Amino acid sequence: MKKRALITGITGQDGSYLAELLLEKGYKVFGAVRRLSTPNYSRIEHFRDQITLIDADLHDAMSLVHAVETAEPDEFYNLAAQSFVATSWQQAVLTGDYTGVGVTRALDAVRTVNPRIKFYQASSSEMFGKVQEVPQKETTPFYPRSPYGVAKVYGHWITVNYRESFDMFAVSGILFNHESPRRGIEFVTRKITDGVAQIKAGKMKKLHLGNLDAKRDWGYAKDYVEAMWLMLQQSVADDYVIATGKTNTVRECCEIAFSRAGLNYEDHVVIDERFVRPAEVDLLLGDPAKAKKHLGWAPKTSFEELVHLMVDSDLKAHGVR
Repeated sequence: MKKRALITGITGQDGSYLAELLLEKGYKVFGAVRRLSTPNYSRIEHFRDQITLIDADLHDAMSLVHAVETAEPDEFYNLAAQSFVATSWQQAVLTGDYTGVGVTRALDAVRTVNPRIKFYQASSSEMFGKVQEVPQKETTPFYPRSPYGVAKVYGHWITVNYRESFDMFAVSGILFNHESPRRGIEFVTRKITDGVAQIKAGKMKKLHLGNLDAKRDWGYAKDYVEAMWLMLQQSVADDYVIATGKTNTVRECCEIAFSRAGLNYEDHVVIDERFVRPAEVDLLLGDPAKAKKHLGWAPKTSFEELVHLMVDSDLKAHGVR
């Protein structure tokens, strides 16, 4: 009998890659989607006929109950969130309700309909914020530096709380930055690779960025969704840091991306104070040792390979061969 999975955030980067993975593994896949006047299904259009979409929203508890009742999933992956850090300062309350309290509504829907459903929560390296140790692992104290990071801490701890209070199989994947050609254009890596393509195509001359010295542990989203799936295949529920264990600066990302297109980043990148965060997170570096030991997971794609993938995709999108 086919396993069944319900994914919130299925139209996003991670949701689309996860849905593809689960379809390859023979799952019946359901996606919970918000009703919008202009829905964006671009990331899932190529397999949309293989999945079932259900109207649901993390703001609305009953819609989540309905989605769980309809899908009857073995596994519930909660990937939906207001996930752009910069926006979380302008929309702090919305971010808190959606990215934080919304997790409780999802957990309650599972607990109400069938508490035996395995639940995955998308936690974030932004919870570490002003890092208390390097590298960051599962036991590192959280010190979030944005409303988004604060909301993710709530979502993380409520997942732990439901696991311990109600004996639910509920896990959190503490994922460090993970990118792909499907990454939203507002995120810095994709902003860079799309900017490179536009400059190469003659559509713009300068790329405006913030702090070039910020360091991140960047991996490939397609590798990371496999870790999500592996967490729900274990006999015991636990939380895991998913990361490469290596760090790169925004400047290095620029160097690799512009070089891929035969350009020099110094000729085109402009430092713009508008893109510097009110409270900067300078260094995020994850320790994936626990995931490697217990899940047998390791990243397959290097940072340079990832940036090349993204640049090539954006060059093609802008008509540059």
